[in-house]
Amino acid sequence: MSADHDHGFSIRAGSRYRGRLIIVFLLVVVFMLAEAIGAWISGSLALLSDAGHMATDALGIGMALAAIVAADKVNGNRQRTFGVYRFEVLAALANAVLLFVVAVYVIYEAIRRLAGGSPEVLSGPMLIIAVAGLVVNVVSWLLLRQGAKESLNVEGAFVEVLADMVGSVAVIMAALVIRLTGWVAIDAIFGISIGLFILPRAWRLGRRALHILIEAAPCSISVEQVAGRLRSIPGVVDVHDLHVWTLTSDMEAASVHLMTEESVDPHPVLDAARRMFHDEYGIDHATFQVEPESHTNCDQVPW
Repeated sequence: MSADHDHGFSIRAGSRYRGRLIIVFLLVVVFMLAEAIGAWISGSLALLSDAGHMATDALGIGMALAAIVAADKVNGNRQRTFGVYRFEVLAALANAVLLFVVAVYVIYEAIRRLAGGSPEVLSGPMLIIAVAGLVVNVVSWLLLRQGAKESLNVEGAFVEVLADMVGSVAVIMAALVIRLTGWVAIDAIFGISIGLFILPRAWRLGRRALHILIEAAPCSISVEQVAGRLRSIPGVVDVHDLHVWTLTSDMEAASVHLMTEESVDPHPVLDAARRMFHDEYGIDHATFQVEPESHTNCDQVPW
């Protein structure tokens, strides 16, 4: 027996921001090319690292869009009983891996330049492109800010844009220092700073995605507490095979076996369990198996 109510699923939330994601994607791709050309002209590692980060932005946002489009197209497939909501989690994990790789490369290249002597950097083109990049990132940030609160997928794109915004500020500062003092080593130093800024954000995003993929219980929910609350329902004598997991962001699910006294009507037990999951834990997709106390053929699976 199950209680199943519609939920504000994250992919559906992400779908509402498809138009904004498309605009951000186009802005990022165009300016990524501009930054790459500018880095080649100016010889700036900081600008090159920012262009590389924008490349991962473009790929990450592209995957976010693909996840939303795919979910809209195939969630009606009856063989996929949970649709393809996990696409957004896979996209977020891929984004995290890409960010991590770019950050490590930037740090390595910056250290290599500092050890071998910094080459000449043209601060003029570097500054102009960095300022334009900051404008693009601010616009992208405003477009994705609300969607990041509702979807892990959109949040992945939002985090990348936020990190790139900080990167643009760093490049502007480096360009100003070079222009005013001629100290070109600052370019590599800021390259390292950008990489170190990206790493923890990539780690947190990847950790959250992996937490969902291994079907661990949400961090905000204590499984022991849930079991205790279920045992407190009148007529329930035992709780076993309790599982709580996240399918995608903002979409939790649960299943549990409830053992009751022989004379207990299962309907009030189901209603109380359903209300408890909804009111206390925000779980609307829960499956309950009610068993009388004398039932002996249900073995708990040690998962």
